[in-house]
Amino acid sequence: MFHKGAEYIGIYFERNIIITDKIKTLRAARWSQSKGCWYIPFSKEELKKAYTSLKHLGQLNIDELRSYLQKRKTVLAIKQCCGEGGVMTPTAVETYFISDENLIQLDIFVKTLQLKAYSTNTIRLYKGELTMLMRLLRNVPIQTLTPSHIKSYLLWQLTTLKHSEAKVHTTMNALKFYFEKVLHQLKMFFDIPRPKKPFHLPSVHSESEIKKILDAKENVKHKTMLMTGYSAGLRLSEIVGLKIRDIDSSRMVIQVRGAKGKKDRQAPLSKILLEQLRRYFQIYKPKEWLFEGQGGGPYSMRSLQEVFQSAKHISKNKKQGGIHSLRHSFATHLMEHGTDLRVIQELLGHNSIRTTVRYTHVSIKEIRKVQSPLDRLDWDK
Repeated sequence: MFHKGAEYIGIYFERNIIITDKIKTLRAARWSQSKGCWYIPFSKEELKKAYTSLKHLGQLNIDELRSYLQKRKTVLAIKQCCGEGGVMTPTAVETYFISDENLIQLDIFVKTLQLKAYSTNTIRLYKGELTMLMRLLRNVPIQTLTPSHIKSYLLWQLTTLKHSEAKVHTTMNALKFYFEKVLHQLKMFFDIPRPKKPFHLPSVHSESEIKKILDAKENVKHKTMLMTGYSAGLRLSEIVGLKIRDIDSSRMVIQVRGAKGKKDRQAPLSKILLEQLRRYFQIYKPKEWLFEGQGGGPYSMRSLQEVFQSAKHISKNKKQGGIHSLRHSFATHLMEHGTDLRVIQELLGHNSIRTTVRYTHVSIKEIRKVQSPLDRLDWDK
């Protein structure tokens, strides 16, 4: 399946906590809310890991995978892939979706991104976008496309595939990089408009709601992770990416290293959080990562998302949004208590003040000063 501009193998099964726990042990496995399934990268290595982990839990039906591969004229060693009863065994999968000429261009594209030190996640997204287009092109060289072709492709994504405006922006960014930075066609996107993104207010919890969410988790590790995210306004990846050395109790700061945009920053270390961290240390005794997973290494981002959703459920909080809403709440609460906007910008690690300004739309400090005209009506008459 295609997801977020890249190709993956989806894993579907009836709800079963044993299978879910097994899949969580696969480092590359992720959950897709939109697809309603777990998925792994489309590769022989990840297929082998999934097979090894899941083969004892039942038979793996690969009819959909086989059909998908055959439709795309994939060379698949069926006899090696399936044993008796349709049980899957690992095999090498060779794909011929992209022409040799376009494969060369794809390789140059990825290497240019790497030379410019783009993040692993950005390279993955951009490569997926170019790959999807190249598979549609088949034998047509991508470098021969014109602005009209690009416009038609983007319009097809919006109208036929019903991709979101944000998704199409990612497509445009990837193609813009290829044509401008690899082919040096600087005027390629001069006359191609970008779709207008909808403006969505961030999901914010009140201070009393935050207290209920944090109190909902009795597990010390789970509670400490959620407290860390809210107290310092950290992203999900930043919480699980913390190491013990990043907690500086002498200066009362948290060192956030290699955050979004490859930027380091400092966040405030709450006195309450420091006390909680000391209780956590006495019980769990982490060695390198502040929050370690069961098999060592950093705690799983997916598992932490589930911890947050569980806390919301227990506290009967029905607001939309995942753990990132703790970061939104952090910024909004600071603003409501009079913290300068520039300070909040630095604490959050935003490049532009415009990104931080959106929290003024959800802050109730100024809204409360406004008297509704309904309250000024004379209700005694």
